[in-house]
Amino acid sequence: MGKYFGTDGFRGEANVDLTAEHAFKIGRFLGWYYSRGKEGGCKFVIGKDTRRSSYMLEYALVAGLTSTGADAYLLHVTTTPSVAYVVRTEDFDGGIMISASHNAFYDNGIKLLNSRGEKMDEETIGKIEAYLDGGIGEVESAGREKIGRTVDYAAGRNRYTGYLISLAIRSYRNVKVGLDCANGSSWMLAKNIFDALGAETYVINNQPDGTNINMNCGSTHIEALQELVRTKGLDVGFAYDGDADRCLAVDENGEVVDGDKILYIYGRYMKERGKLQNNTVVTTVMSNLGLYKAFDELGIEYEKTAVGDKYVYENMLANGHRLGGEQSGHIIFSKYASTGDGILTSIKLMEVMLERKTTLSKLAEPVHIYPQLLQNVRVADKEAALQNPALAAEIAAVEAELGTDGRVLIRPSGTEPVVRVMVEAADDDLCRQYVGRLVAVLEAQ
Repeated sequence: MGKYFGTDGFRGEANVDLTAEHAFKIGRFLGWYYSRGKEGGCKFVIGKDTRRSSYMLEYALVAGLTSTGADAYLLHVTTTPSVAYVVRTEDFDGGIMISASHNAFYDNGIKLLNSRGEKMDEETIGKIEAYLDGGIGEVESAGREKIGRTVDYAAGRNRYTGYLISLAIRSYRNVKVGLDCANGSSWMLAKNIFDALGAETYVINNQPDGTNINMNCGSTHIEALQELVRTKGLDVGFAYDGDADRCLAVDENGEVVDGDKILYIYGRYMKERGKLQNNTVVTTVMSNLGLYKAFDELGIEYEKTAVGDKYVYENMLANGHRLGGEQSGHIIFSKYASTGDGILTSIKLMEVMLERKTTLSKLAEPVHIYPQLLQNVRVADKEAALQNPALAAEIAAVEAELGTDGRVLIRPSGTEPVVRVMVEAADDDLCRQYVGRLVAVLEAQ
């Protein structure tokens, strides 16, 4: 990870860490870099979420792109996966999504995608960072007829909507579905799709005002959707985050079905139909032990990557796997998308429910989720802390006591001087006990 760009783009507080000047310069570099030697310049498609600052950053990016000869196609308020879809299915050089995902409204971010709708490569990101820091001289501006243009491209968003509708193989008639749109990118798209498929749709948090995105709603605050499902007697509920690349579900009893359970449900469904390529599901190291035990029962293999849907997708791409994701709800169906897609995940879960003629709670029942406790410990030197023999000895002791009924995961933060200590065990008291022992060793250094 670089100075500005992390695993999910350039993110920070708008007008503090991420400014209009940053956006303008990113646009200028991209427009110049991708237009070199290309007749008529390059083309980028841009989407944004509902944050107040998204408009400021959008206009700054457009100014930068067009000033160096690129054309900017605007999808307006839309989801991250819709930008990826438009980029990879049309003749675009890249895509930009303006969003800070599940963060509060005052944060924002810039996510960059290549021409295949995938996260932009590190080499190009490094060049952008060098330009932002003045390490590359000023890029050339376009003149006269070579100045880029801006195109209203709501048609691209509509094509994406039609694509998702086309993936549903059954009508949702007589199915009562709840949607929590997090006052974000999915606020119109999700209901339109479920209505078109015939569902009896109940929607909450679909009135964005620029400052209420993710505020006590969406996949990070799923209690509101649980309440909606219970009080309205719904069959299922789906909660998205700010840019709708995540989805968590709620079953008919109001219980949460997280990303791990979603991976189990769809992984099992694929295996039963002979569609699970390589008999493997890709997870991150944060997936629950209960998921792995459930996969073991089914004879499904799995791979573990670093935390981040970027790493999940890279593994899937390199090895030809078709299903992967994170506990947090980033689920990637590589046959249909190059990113996590919350609405697509909803459609795929609906498919399993309707094809198997059963409830979401029954589908998720075989996965016993182990209690999990995570604690961050601030340290002076992450590497030194992790190499401490006393810590290694305590980890070995805890793992021996846990046996096959738990696990320990200790990893450094990618952005802070912090070591993250996670323990899974049979009950919450054991989690607290073992985390306390490991934290005490770290704090004694």
